[in-house]
Amino acid sequence: MIKTNFHTHTEFCDAKNTAEEMVIAAIKKEISILGFSSHAIFPFSSEWHIKPKQYSAYINETKRLKEKYAGKIKIYTGFEADYIDGISIPDFNAYKEFNPDYLIGSVHFVPGKGGYFEADGSEYSVKEGIKKFFGGSIKKAVQEYFYCERKLLHDGNFTFLGHCDLIQKQNIKSKLFNEDDLWYKKELKVLAKEIKKAGVVAEVNTGAIYRYSASRPYPSPYLLSLLKENNVPVTIDSDAHDADGIDSWFTEAVEYIKKAGYTELAFYEDGLKFQKI
Repeated sequence: MIKTNFHTHTEFCDAKNTAEEMVIAAIKKEISILGFSSHAIFPFSSEWHIKPKQYSAYINETKRLKEKYAGKIKIYTGFEADYIDGISIPDFNAYKEFNPDYLIGSVHFVPGKGGYFEADGSEYSVKEGIKKFFGGSIKKAVQEYFYCERKLLHDGNFTFLGHCDLIQKQNIKSKLFNEDDLWYKKELKVLAKEIKKAGVVAEVNTGAIYRYSASRPYPSPYLLSLLKENNVPVTIDSDAHDADGIDSWFTEAVEYIKKAGYTELAFYEDGLKFQKI
């Protein structure tokens, strides 16, 4: 089985290491295919998204590394493109001037009345955002997150769906909501069907285990079982923000995926391909 990772961040956005340091770490960890995926909301930016004036440098650097390390590792260049309704959409047409190999579509921002919170923000910022923009209704805020996921799938044109139940991060250290509630399970059932309809690959994202000491990846076991029921293909990504975490929990992730009934993984190599696990 070849080892791949398509969710890799660098100093071009909010990560610790340079792109070359990430490549060197990937080679040491015997990763065969590495994809770069800088946070992007083109043509805008934030403190953790790549700046518009840096796009050319990002493309040029990853191309340089692809040539320099040819024979040791295959390198592809993409973006983790945020979905913000009316502002940013993960769509190949929106990023066509940079000719990305692939796109990861993700939702981080959850809009409410008068503002938004970040789904993977700090416990304090999320609770304050829910209080301020959703009148304190946790259920409405979580439902809005999944509404944004469905809008992303309907409006976007991308390759991989990033951390599709990112909101569960808020249950790592404390319990924002009960994942066994019927309303929440209904959201996951609808989401799984929409992912299937969109025809994208869902990532099993191990980043929260390495970065936040979570006990499991995204998606949860229940959502992963729903993805399998709907024949949604999956891939393993680390969402690496430093070189040490570039393949964190990958061995365990294979078993996690097999337990859900999967027998193959999707990956990108000049187009989508599949391999047995």
